[in-house]
Amino acid sequence: MNNISNNLHTKVHRWIDAIGFRLNASQTNGKSNVTINHYFFETFNFFEKARRNHPERSTFLCFDAYGEKINVKSLLDLQVAFFENISQLK
Repeated sequence: MNNISNNLHTKVHRWIDAIGFRLNASQTNGKSNVTINHYFFETFNFFEKARRNHPERSTFLCFDAYGEKINVKSLLDLQVAFFENISQLK
């Protein structure tokens, strides 16, 4: 049986694939091997910062409906910010 990792990176990427987020931009710093990906869906944006060799240590940053920064520590943090943002669309 395959051992599937349940880290934040895996959970977030499964969720964004299910929702249909798009990758807007990706920048890689070749010297430090850090990639910053910008994802979006409708009016919601978030960023992922990952080292090439250690995706399991990715960090995520998004903004709530009021423009405040949220450091994503769990998938729930990202989902709450996303659904708050989407619920305000008219």
